Amino acid sequence: MKVNWNFPNIIWCGENRIKDLSLACSELSIKKPLFVTDKDLINLKMVKNVINELKNNLNDIKIFSDFSGNPIGENVDDGVKIFNEFKCDGVIAFGGGSGLDVGKAIAFMSGQSRSIWDFEDIGDYWKRADETNISPIIAVPTTAGTGSETGRASAIINKETGIKKIIFHPKFLPSIVIIDPVLTVDLSPRLTAATGMDALAHNLEAFCAQGFHPMADGIAIEGMKLIKKSLLTAFKNGKDLEARRNLLAAASMGSTAFQKGLGAIHSLSHPVNSQFNIHHGLSNAIFMPYVLTFNKSLIEDRIVSICDYLNLEKSFDSFLEWILDLRKELNIPHKLSDVVEPSKIDLDKLSKMALEDPSTSSNPKKMTIDDMKILYEYSISGKLF
Repeated sequence: MKVNWNFPNIIWCGENRIKDLSLACSELSIKKPLFVTDKDLINLKMVKNVINELKNNLNDIKIFSDFSGNPIGENVDDGVKIFNEFKCDGVIAFGGGSGLDVGKAIAFMSGQSRSIWDFEDIGDYWKRADETNISPIIAVPTTAGTGSETGRASAIINKETGIKKIIFHPKFLPSIVIIDPVLTVDLSPRLTAATGMDALAHNLEAFCAQGFHPMADGIAIEGMKLIKKSLLTAFKNGKDLEARRNLLAAASMGSTAFQKGLGAIHSLSHPVNSQFNIHHGLSNAIFMPYVLTFNKSLIEDRIVSICDYLNLEKSFDSFLEWILDLRKELNIPHKLSDVVEPSKIDLDKLSKMALEDPSTSSNPKKMTIDDMKILYEYSISGKLF
């Protein structure tokens, strides 16, 4: 099956659509792309095949891969230097969240004179940008988690402060996205689980976020249904292309939906990602039931309203039980202390960072620093509210 969508951007979806990568470059008049992927992916045979195929159709391709998960601002700076030095005219952002976020940020920052931190997602900071030289972006996700391919931001760590910042501009949104389930069949069960739970967190928090946005709500509900249908299948059988396709779609849907907002799952995760280099999807999965039960009084009716559609018993407890059972089947740890040594956790520091995270403002319950501290404490002990 091959289909094209045009929401929120142009999406080419189907098996072996990666073969259309050169066509995507042609559509955007990209003749000298910077191919951006992380240092783990660049050595894979699958990636080398994609690059070789691209070289058969384009005369000049530059490659940047000197970064890994949880990228920092200096990674973007290094990529911009290569982009400008070789006069590239577009970016192919290839990989998981780090590859997509760095690629998008390079395309954006290649035309800016200000620091990347001047474009943090605060108020109208994005209007500071020089929009005349923002380069086109082609995004090719190889994990079904972050949904960065349909997002207007990149998550980048400020090394000096140790804080993960959300850098935003409408033109971060890639011009063309290629969703090819074949690219994800070799994703390990561990990463399939973590990235799938990341997509679930995006859809779930978007649905529960404050505010009126029925379009985002509808997308989020269907995203959750696709994850419920396909995550365990892909975890157990990575070569199931229908399940892989469904998860890729759900990831893109989560990022589309969370323009409505996120919540405390992400607020708690971002500090842990930057301080301990924990995979973002894994931390989201760990914090999910603690935040769900903390927010229960304000989200119970909304959760119950979608249980029928998700083929669950119509109660908040049944939804929570599904989350807990799903995590268990995916071998996701129940406690933060299972992945971070408790003695290394500075609760005051993490709680302050979490409270100041931009995701906090759209959490259903208004948060205080004491709330953040309690949530961290519960996640360390394993106690639910």
